[in-house]
Amino acid sequence: MTTRAQRKNVQKLVILALLTLIAVVAYMTIDVNFSKPRFLRFAMELRTPKLLAMLIAAFAIGAASIVFQSVINNTIVTPCLLGMNALYTLIHTLVYFVFGSASILARNTNLAFAVDLVIMGTVATFIYGYLFKKTNYNVLYVLLIGTVLSSFFGSIQSTMIRVMDPNEYEELLLNLVASFDNVQSEIILACVLILTATIVLLRKDIALLDVITLGKHQAINLGVDYDRTIRRLLIGVTVCIAVATAMVGPISFLGLILANLARQLMKTYRHTHLMLASAMIGMMVLVAGQCLVEHVFSYAIPVSVFITIGGGVYFLFLLLRQKR
Repeated sequence: MTTRAQRKNVQKLVILALLTLIAVVAYMTIDVNFSKPRFLRFAMELRTPKLLAMLIAAFAIGAASIVFQSVINNTIVTPCLLGMNALYTLIHTLVYFVFGSASILARNTNLAFAVDLVIMGTVATFIYGYLFKKTNYNVLYVLLIGTVLSSFFGSIQSTMIRVMDPNEYEELLLNLVASFDNVQSEIILACVLILTATIVLLRKDIALLDVITLGKHQAINLGVDYDRTIRRLLIGVTVCIAVATAMVGPISFLGLILANLARQLMKTYRHTHLMLASAMIGMMVLVAGQCLVEHVFSYAIPVSVFITIGGGVYFLFLLLRQKR
């Protein structure tokens, strides 16, 4: 019975991979003039970085959301509660408030990415490394700290916005919307290296997720160093979310959508299947959404708006279903 269920899940993963490939091919070929090599080369050079950014962001957010929900033992939480989205908006608001929209920090995307990643990585290491240990490895306390920090960062940002120059605020709004249009190849390479290093360092901890979901006492009885594993996984989740957010901007509710759709589709406890399914669903969602943005709405509405609206409705659906 178990073998048959595993075969079904493998078949589902193959189907998801094929659908993802179809979405990628459609995005790269729609409205492309193949008869003129110059136009074809220009289209490929323009779309390839955006496609890679979408695939990386989907993988980072999708896989991290599955791990985060398993660590917290709750399927309706989202990594947004870690405070990285709020910290990203605060950093950029502070840059525009202090230095202005014409500063090098605001105009240089590579430098802005480096600043975002360093600050968010430092904060993540402190909160989910040092404070997690200080709270006697209580996951709920750390989650509460992240929620409080999100409100704290949001309050500071709101205060700066109230006294900010209107022109600077208009430029800031454009910068705070998640976008795949201005991602440089250097940023993509850095994200791939960071995510690869994170996966390699945490590969043993990820392999223990199937045991950790049994509960703390059961995992400890089976020989798992529970507190150390949870701390490392939380740091890894935060690094993945920080990388995705620093690369393209905050995308609220995306992790919630991907993780729950993957769980409903796969119906398994194996986290390797869940993480792959979540990542591929995210790739389809982002690539198909970007196709709509570019070819239907002519860039008038960013893809993050559709994800936020759909995610909010889906979140309410999950709450009502869980209550029933």
